[in-house]
Amino acid sequence: MDETQAVTSLAALAHPQRLRIFRLLVVEGPNGRPASDLAEAVEASPTAASFHLKELERAGLIRGTRVGRYIRYAVHVDGMRQLLTYLTEDCCQGQPELCGQAIKKAPALCKSKGGRK
Repeated sequence: MDETQAVTSLAALAHPQRLRIFRLLVVEGPNGRPASDLAEAVEASPTAASFHLKELERAGLIRGTRVGRYIRYAVHVDGMRQLLTYLTEDCCQGQPELCGQAIKKAPALCKSKGGRK
């Protein structure tokens, strides 16, 4: 991933409803959810949800698949992985073992599966 693509991906996530949609799809995994369910879950009109979904898809973070007359969206794991890799590739001066030490020293920065801090 290059800087331009990273900026496009981050810009797509820089909206509350798009971020909520993305997080919902991460939870759902490869099965995804229909666009109408996503719109309802984030309290967006069908038109607004469609716009947000297209932005996330254009950024390479989700993929839509037509199922009959509906579109089912799922997280695009490779796109998400590329963004995370780009953001963390130089973590702790390129020494990943130091990142583990930093996390141990600042546990409040880590979020457990059970809840957010």
